[in-house]
Amino acid sequence: MIELLLRPMADAFMEVGVFVALLVVPFGWARHRWGHRLDAALERHRRLGPLVAALLTVPPGCGGAIVVMAVYARGAVSYGAAVAALVATMGDASWVLLAADPVLTLQLKVLLVATGAATGYVVDAAGIAPRRRVDTVARPAPAPVAPPGAAVAVVAAPARRRTVLMEAATLPALMWLLLGAGATVSLPATFELVDPAQLGHALLGGVDPYLAIGLVGCVLAVGFFLRNGCKLADDTVDGEPTSMQQVLAKGADEVSFVTVWVAAAYVAWSLLTHLTGFDGSQLPVLGFAGVLVGALVGLVPGCAVQIVFSGLFLAGGMPVSTLVANTISQDGDALIPLLAMEHRSALLATVLTTIPAVLVGSALLLLT
Repeated sequence: MIELLLRPMADAFMEVGVFVALLVVPFGWARHRWGHRLDAALERHRRLGPLVAALLTVPPGCGGAIVVMAVYARGAVSYGAAVAALVATMGDASWVLLAADPVLTLQLKVLLVATGAATGYVVDAAGIAPRRRVDTVARPAPAPVAPPGAAVAVVAAPARRRTVLMEAATLPALMWLLLGAGATVSLPATFELVDPAQLGHALLGGVDPYLAIGLVGCVLAVGFFLRNGCKLADDTVDGEPTSMQQVLAKGADEVSFVTVWVAAAYVAWSLLTHLTGFDGSQLPVLGFAGVLVGALVGLVPGCAVQIVFSGLFLAGGMPVSTLVANTISQDGDALIPLLAMEHRSALLATVLTTIPAVLVGSALLLLT
């Protein structure tokens, strides 16, 4: 039971969640300080749009690509820039890969930026530019009329706000305390400086601190995940954090989102291996068929399936050519706001991104 279910859940928090947390804060702080300048940079360098858009996706997560989608919807950059960002982004799956293999992640980032920029320039050169939705002038909303009993609602509002504020401050604080405790155990264990099980037997009455902290952290991550409707609720077009408290709150949400999906992948792989003896070599994701599968999986919007896909790669279930095809084809969470703003552009873009995915994945397959 421990090795089959509990250990994979703890591994998801300790091996991935903790390392994601170490990266979320500096990137979130940078986004807080300079996020709006990214928008201005795209508008100033319109001819460099595809390259700049691809470079904006280098930080892990979907924030850079979401910024590009918003600027494209306003007409500040070309359609090629939007496609470049969607090709280059790795979404939240980049956290998983970065925590497990930073060198491979850096190599993938370079490949994705080059592929994204090239694809964007080809799209612009071919004159592909779906018609944008006609902008409408928003009418001012009528002044609200206070219904009967409004005084009661006004009196109750401060209490509700206090409850929301306490929840917003307490839950992220608890998550970051667990992440800090997890880092003190996971980092030495990763570099084989200490054996957590032996440490537990010596100091904690036989309790494995790695397993205990990992399980509590994973359960808390599930709580965050369910509270946010099983998605990153603040990953929106206007999602720039305005304070460090928001940076930490968003970071806790992002860590939880990634941890839950990695745990799902780890547990699924553990069960599959245990029940069937399946070691990954039989997966239908090998060769050219694998490249096609990776590219087709990338058509699914959002980051959840892509995180699972990355987890399967890290578990040894697929070759790097399949992973590359998936990372190029996937659009992360950036496609979701684009679907809301410009559905024609979004639907065409998600198809266009599969073309370089198949080409590059196949080329990598032939070279390896």
